[in-house]
Amino acid sequence: MDPQQRRTEPARAPPVGEPGGDVTSIFLAFGVFIAIAALQVMFPSSLVHQVPEGHVGAYWRGGALLNMISEPGFHLKLPFITNYEPVQVTLQTDQVKDIPCGTKGGVMITFEKIEVVNRLRKDYVYDTLLNYGVNYDNTWIYDKIHHEINQFCSSHSLQQVYIDIFDQIDERMKEALQADCTRYAPGIEIISVRVTKPKIPESVRRNFEMMEEERTKVLIAIEKQRVAEKEAETKKIMAISEAEKNANVSMIMMQQKLTEKDSSRREANIENQMYLDRQKSLADADYYRVLKEAEANKLKLTPEFLELKFIDAIARNTKIFFGDKVPNMVLDQRLLGNFLNTKDKSDDGNLETATDA
Repeated sequence: MDPQQRRTEPARAPPVGEPGGDVTSIFLAFGVFIAIAALQVMFPSSLVHQVPEGHVGAYWRGGALLNMISEPGFHLKLPFITNYEPVQVTLQTDQVKDIPCGTKGGVMITFEKIEVVNRLRKDYVYDTLLNYGVNYDNTWIYDKIHHEINQFCSSHSLQQVYIDIFDQIDERMKEALQADCTRYAPGIEIISVRVTKPKIPESVRRNFEMMEEERTKVLIAIEKQRVAEKEAETKKIMAISEAEKNANVSMIMMQQKLTEKDSSRREANIENQMYLDRQKSLADADYYRVLKEAEANKLKLTPEFLELKFIDAIARNTKIFFGDKVPNMVLDQRLLGNFLNTKDKSDDGNLETATDA
């Protein structure tokens, strides 16, 4: 082989198994590592990137959204060709500030801050970014809040917005945002809406404060009246209860007295009946005795018995008369004769008895 051919022949790498080949491979790998490290140092987000927790990674290549989503952690991408953006898929709070609106009566008010708690669902990240971009919340939260607040204020008076239905604004805003998101961007979920008190003109605010003070005074007067009514009602109930208690006690005592009187009356009736029965028995016994005595006397009323009684009555007369003249006494000659006869007979009997002796 001539020298010219030797100069033009390309250098051949030594075999891998040979000592020279191993050193070349090591230097080649080290060079690649140095190059990657240099690129990472010069352009930190060009090759290796980190997706934080609670986010997913979205990628664009040449301005076109790629249909790929990366999970939290370290990932690789082509430097200068593929762009990466982290997209939050956990709960986030968007604050919409300084929202001017005009009420139905033409008064300009300003809502200083409205907070919207929302979440982008992971399975709808690609569709949402494809249709509305990374700043999808500008379209469906910030701009939408401005629109809904102005719609709400224009259809209500200042009294309604500031006082009467202020407590309903949160729920109405949430329903309005969720309705349009469900229709056009279903991946966006509205959790809650917090609306602060709007700023109103100073003169109107003073009027509202005066009205609130008067309303407070009226409410205090009404509460005092209710308390007085309750106290009066309580006293009335207590008086009625006391009167009912006294009436019940009086009724019980009266019933007790009536019961006692009725018992006494029954006892007196029983005693009277017993007395009547006893007197009737005595009268019946006396009547029976007199009747029997009359019957006995009737049997005893014979001439002989009457004559005996007459004689006994005269014989019992023990009066002694002094003087020269005995009082005259008219006697029944028949009775006197009978008496004298009886006397004679008794004397004769006595004489005979003495003689026998």
